[in-house]
Amino acid sequence: MADFDGKRALVTGGASGIGLGAAQLLAAQGARVAVLDLAAPPDALEYAPADVSNDASVREAVSVVLERFGGLEILVNCAGIGAQGGVEANSDEEWHRVLDINVVGMVRVSRACLPALRASAPAVIVNVSSIAATAGLPDRALYSATKGAVLSLTLAMAADLLRDGIRVAAVNPGTTDTPWVGRLLDAAPDPAAERASLAARQPHGRLVSVDEVAHAIAYLASPAAGSTTGTWLAVDGGMDRLRLRPKA
Repeated sequence: MADFDGKRALVTGGASGIGLGAAQLLAAQGARVAVLDLAAPPDALEYAPADVSNDASVREAVSVVLERFGGLEILVNCAGIGAQGGVEANSDEEWHRVLDINVVGMVRVSRACLPALRASAPAVIVNVSSIAATAGLPDRALYSATKGAVLSLTLAMAADLLRDGIRVAAVNPGTTDTPWVGRLLDAAPDPAAERASLAARQPHGRLVSVDEVAHAIAYLASPAAGSTTGTWLAVDGGMDRLRLRPKA
C-alpha cells in the first residue's frame, strides 16, 4: 500500500461506518483528512459539518476544508442512507429523498471539489456503491436503484475527468458490519437468526468488515491504482459472481 504522506483527502459520511473506517485508514497512512457529515467523527479527525442534500451547505463545507488544506487530491463519496421494501413500499417523497442524498449528494460534493482536484492532479474520486447495484436483493428496490445510479455516475465521471488527471472508481461492499446494519438487525424479530441469514448469503459465510472496505477504498485512492479508473472493486465475499455448490 502506497504512503499517503502529503495527500489531502475529504471523506463524506465519515462520522461512522465505512466512511469513518476509510477516513481513519487514510489518516493512519499519512493523509490529512477532513470529514464532511451531519455529525462530528468520534475521534481527532478534522471535521466540517455538511448536509449533502443542500448545495449551499456542501459548498460552504468544501470551502472551509480547502481553505485549511490549500488543495485536495482525494475525494471519497461515502455519505448515504438506506431504504427498505419492494418497489411499492416507498412513497414518492421517500424516493426523492433517498435519491437526493445517495446520488445527487455525490454530485454536489464532487462538483464543489472539482476545481481543487483539477488543480492538484493527479487526483482521484472514490464513490461508495453497493452489492445492491449488481445483485437483486429482496426488499431493497429504492436503495438498489440509487446504488445502480452511483455505478453509472462513476463510469460517466471517469470518462469526463480522465483527461483532467482525475481517476474515478467505485467500491461495491457486500453486507457490511456497520452501525446501520446493526440497527436493522436489532429491529428484526430474531436478530441472531437475521445476522446468520445475512452472513450465509455471502459465499465466504460472514459479514464484510468495515476495515476490509476501507482498505479497498485506500487502494483505489492510492498511486498503486494509477491505471484503475471507470470500474468498481467488489468487496462482497464473492456474493456478486460466485455460485458455490451447496455443502454436502
